[in-house]
Amino acid sequence: MPTTKQWSITVDIDEQEDTTLAHVSVRTPKGHDVTGVGHAQRNPLDPSVPEIGDELAVSRALRNLAERLLHATENDIAGATGEPAHLHR
Repeated sequence: MPTTKQWSITVDIDEQEDTTLAHVSVRTPKGHDVTGVGHAQRNPLDPSVPEIGDELAVSRALRNLAERLLHATENDIAGATGEPAHLHR
């Protein structure tokens, strides 16, 4: 029987002048919290468009989160099989 699962990701964005910092986090079903961090810095010559800094910082944080989640998955596989695991990136 098919099962639908839902995971929720929390996104926190901090802006200070021309710098945007994003933290994204997810709690796995096993209760592990995994967090990714992303940073964006506006070029002083560019116009101030905060949404662009948000998008860039969050996209980088999501990419970082994905990498950390893959690493956690490798550890889980190694723990379950007793063999090292290396997932394709």
